Amino acid sequence: MARRRQAVTIRHVAAEADVSLQTVSRVINNEPNVRPETKERVQAAIDRLGYVPSIAAQRMSGSRSYLILAINDRDRTIADWQARQGTDWVDQMLLGGMLKCAEHGYRMIFELVDTHSDHVERELAGAIAALQPDGIILTPPHSDNPQIVAFLAEQDMPFVRIGSKQRQAGIPVSMDDEGSARTATRHLIDHGHSRIGFIAGSSEYELSGWRVDGWRAAMAEAGLATDGLLDAGDFSYDSGRTAALRLLDPPQRPTAIIASNDQMAIATLDVARALGLAVPDDLSIISFDNTPVVQFAQPPLTAIDQSIAATASTAVELIIASLKGDPLPETLTVVTSRLIERSSVARRG
Repeated sequence: MARRRQAVTIRHVAAEADVSLQTVSRVINNEPNVRPETKERVQAAIDRLGYVPSIAAQRMSGSRSYLILAINDRDRTIADWQARQGTDWVDQMLLGGMLKCAEHGYRMIFELVDTHSDHVERELAGAIAALQPDGIILTPPHSDNPQIVAFLAEQDMPFVRIGSKQRQAGIPVSMDDEGSARTATRHLIDHGHSRIGFIAGSSEYELSGWRVDGWRAAMAEAGLATDGLLDAGDFSYDSGRTAALRLLDPPQRPTAIIASNDQMAIATLDVARALGLAVPDDLSIISFDNTPVVQFAQPPLTAIDQSIAATASTAVELIIASLKGDPLPETLTVVTSRLIERSSVARRG
């Protein structure tokens, strides 16, 4: 029977390089106060031995865990997974966050917490006690939850609030929701549309209101009315279907609809078909999120692409900068979006 190869540890590296364990740990963590020749010797030993740094070794340099915890809403995340409708928020969070963490020697862990639970503080405290993260990333609606924000503000660790503009606690990172809605609305106006409906998301999310603000602003700039053109869902397919039915029921129905997420946009597409409306000839549709489901719809939907990966990457950078004591941006950090044009928008007139 072949003998199992002994795992290489930080002690082996220290012995190979003839330095202390702390020196190896400082090199692993790219810390200052290590002479270049010593750093080179330690790195050579790491390369020769094929050593892979462990979290335990990284912790030796101080009290850090080198873990960043991202928290997502439990109910909505599980519902999306079970629906298997092509939503990829978590995938994109991991893509951006994990890769950026790896650049700095950190690890990212994902936890689901019920934002509506009476025991939300207990859930958070349990996760923090078990994982001892160096920083936390909050996603909507957690980033808007006063109880969660207040609790984390007392924990003496940096945390980022994705989809937030408030600077009272934590580090806000905006995904330019108002600007994105303006872009979508202007795109339709440029294509000759004047009756542009809007399906807002859940009022539990502050970003839902910002998107409505962007739509209203763009319509006002063009001198267009919005009366009777606004409805709201809760980001679910069923709520989008109900909202689309209401918007498309009046005789003066809109010629275009912007939906605040992909599920509600797909619901709008299905309602249009059921009513005998052709997309985009009779009704143009623009969606938010640009998850895979809208790319394979018939027709493929034009969509606002807010880069979740870039946002998660930015959140990690801000947390690590805070941990290092680097100055944080004095102005709100905004991750820009882009409009992906497909086949669901037609020119009017």
